[in-house]
Amino acid sequence: MNEMFLLKMGEIVLKGLNRAAFEGKLHSNLSRRLKPYGKFKIRLLQSLVYVEPENDECDLDGAWEACGKVFGIISRSRSRGCEKSLDAIFAACCDYLGDDISMAKSFKVESKRADKRFPMTSIQISQEIGGRLAEAYPEVEVDVHNPDYTVYVEIREEKAFVHGPAEPGAGGLPVGVGGKTALLLSGGIDSPVAGYMMAKRGVELECIHFFSYPYTSERAREKVLDLASIMSRYCGRTTVHVVGFTKIQEAIRDNCPEEYFTLIMRRMMMRISEALAKKLGCMSLTTGESLGQVASQTMQAMMVTNAVCTLPVFRPVIGMDKEEIIVLARKIDTMETSILPYEDCCTVFTPRHPKTRPVLSEIEKAEAKLDIEALVAEAVENTEPVHIHGRR
Repeated sequence: MNEMFLLKMGEIVLKGLNRAAFEGKLHSNLSRRLKPYGKFKIRLLQSLVYVEPENDECDLDGAWEACGKVFGIISRSRSRGCEKSLDAIFAACCDYLGDDISMAKSFKVESKRADKRFPMTSIQISQEIGGRLAEAYPEVEVDVHNPDYTVYVEIREEKAFVHGPAEPGAGGLPVGVGGKTALLLSGGIDSPVAGYMMAKRGVELECIHFFSYPYTSERAREKVLDLASIMSRYCGRTTVHVVGFTKIQEAIRDNCPEEYFTLIMRRMMMRISEALAKKLGCMSLTTGESLGQVASQTMQAMMVTNAVCTLPVFRPVIGMDKEEIIVLARKIDTMETSILPYEDCCTVFTPRHPKTRPVLSEIEKAEAKLDIEALVAEAVENTEPVHIHGRR
């Protein structure tokens, strides 16, 4: 039998009557992600997902990497299947794992007997296979407490499987089981991480980006589309809704007190985002705000921003410091793109002395000269959707 993958499901196994819906979404997400790498047979049995290539044309390395980015899987193993007999299991260990065993200083065998009809216990299987491997690889020491390498044997309903140590999966829940959110996606470090964290909880993303040409360049817009493309490896297909924001920022500059520029700009963003979110069937807004990181992210400032919204606003990185966010940005490969020197609209008309403890009534008075309803309607009407289907 050819090499195949064993993927262990995470939180899904704790679900009750709705578990089938979670498993169905996981199956469809895996099918879509693996499609570029060939034809694979995907089966969900008990707590495992079996991913088996249907022919030799499949790109196993590409598929393996893709499986590591599918939410709903907590660990994954590349494995070899064989008949459920000691001779076949030992042969598979030597053929499939022999190189890894021979390079180790010490090893042990760990077995799991999911098929209770098999006539030996897990301990007996480990002892028998471990003894045979010790004879086959006399230069490698047996160490059952702190081995350099562990051989895993799993006796399942259909076959036995052998594999080395498992690798981590993406965790979380399958994208699509938790509703849909509108992510305010800037070109910075924080908002892609916020989107990743929402997708990990099974939430689909609709991305909204505010673009202020000519104050921000076309390269800045392309940078955000590249970020969305990188994120799509985890969150799946998404769309970036590009909102022209120049006219609104100029209106704020010409009609509002300077110290309130950023706060009024944020309130306009939230109004537009909520209008778009409702059109797109989203049940929430998501931002990359971190408490106290900048002047517009104090608790008072966020209260003023929230005041224009009726939808809930999620802030997944609210309690994280910058270093924690950067660690996650590196993990999901958005960091290098985020730090490219193309500024977003948040840097346009930045006040010299921004208000950090604003009062809502003062903000409402400061923005009174704006035709808010008309500006929001025009921005929503002229929004450009850009569909993201994978890495650009």
